[in-house]
Amino acid sequence: MSVRLFAHMALTLLLLFAATAARADDEKVVNVYNWSDYVAKDTLEKFTRETGIKVRYDTYGDNEILDAKLMTGQSGYDVVFPSATPFFAQQIKAGIYRPLDRSKIPNAKGVDGDVMTSLTRADPGNLYGLPYMMSATGLGYNVDAINRRMPNAPVDSWRMLFDPAVVSRFKSCGVTLLDTPTEVVPAMLTFMGRDPLEQTPAALDTAMHALAPLRANYRYLNSDKYRSDLASGDTCLAHGYIGDLVQVRARARESKAANKPNIAIVIPKEGAMVNIDVMAIPADAPHPDAAHAFINFLLRPDIIADITNAVGYANAVNASLQYISPEIKNDPVIYPPADIKARLFSALPPAPPGFDRQRTRAWTKFRTDRQ
Repeated sequence: MSVRLFAHMALTLLLLFAATAARADDEKVVNVYNWSDYVAKDTLEKFTRETGIKVRYDTYGDNEILDAKLMTGQSGYDVVFPSATPFFAQQIKAGIYRPLDRSKIPNAKGVDGDVMTSLTRADPGNLYGLPYMMSATGLGYNVDAINRRMPNAPVDSWRMLFDPAVVSRFKSCGVTLLDTPTEVVPAMLTFMGRDPLEQTPAALDTAMHALAPLRANYRYLNSDKYRSDLASGDTCLAHGYIGDLVQVRARARESKAANKPNIAIVIPKEGAMVNIDVMAIPADAPHPDAAHAFINFLLRPDIIADITNAVGYANAVNASLQYISPEIKNDPVIYPPADIKARLFSALPPAPPGFDRQRTRAWTKFRTDRQ
């Protein structure tokens, strides 16, 4: 093959690739990967109606699923919603995301400055993400089922999950844990009076040693299924994200069943983790302009207020409060007052080298060991 012919073929392929990439970027679509039940019913429809951009929307149930998909590359998604720490922070270090073009997200100016400052732990300089929803982790329980088994149950405490003399009382009606060590281990350390953000082999061993004999009391470990089971009365006590538990409570109240459960929610008195989920654009996003438009739309005060009203998670857009229902705005587990806020701690920072593997191995053993 002559040099001239080879050069001509190379140029043709290059132009074809460029044209294909341009068509992909011009395509009126945005590929979104978000948590389950994390938008209002009409959010996507409104976006398409106002922008002409179609939304291809997929959901996941925990950060580990999102992380695995992003780390393999070429996920095909334009906007994703990782929790700020440790997942988003680790993914930034791995080069997963493209910097946001703030000129294309004018609604970002309405985001609470204190929340942006807190995000710098994960995203120094606030280059890659903007906050979406915020929530503590806590307990949801079926009031009647718990009272029947333990009338004076310590419902405001992690004892409900981690004191063997207490949690064993509720095994018969179904107790569940979130299936992620980045939530359960800090909760156990908090219950034990230790630093919940300590990520050392000694702290991990301490927490897992305390958890191991409790495993038989938990019906399952899952970060999604617990919502439907608690709402239907199939389980009675769940470790979960407060926003999810608010949805559970609402579904139970709206149920037509004669024996619908009475669901209560609590942030344990010992303290609890608070998470910020962010909106970010993968570096290889096929439609980055549409991604910026989608993020900007979600940060509009009336739109994000609709989402908060629907899903029960707080947001970081101050101007949205005027659109949020009084029931949501005044709910102390969604927008906690100062005394509850004082008991909350931020999510885990990125783990030291090698610690993630150790934690994953310990968690896998715990998850599968029913004793």
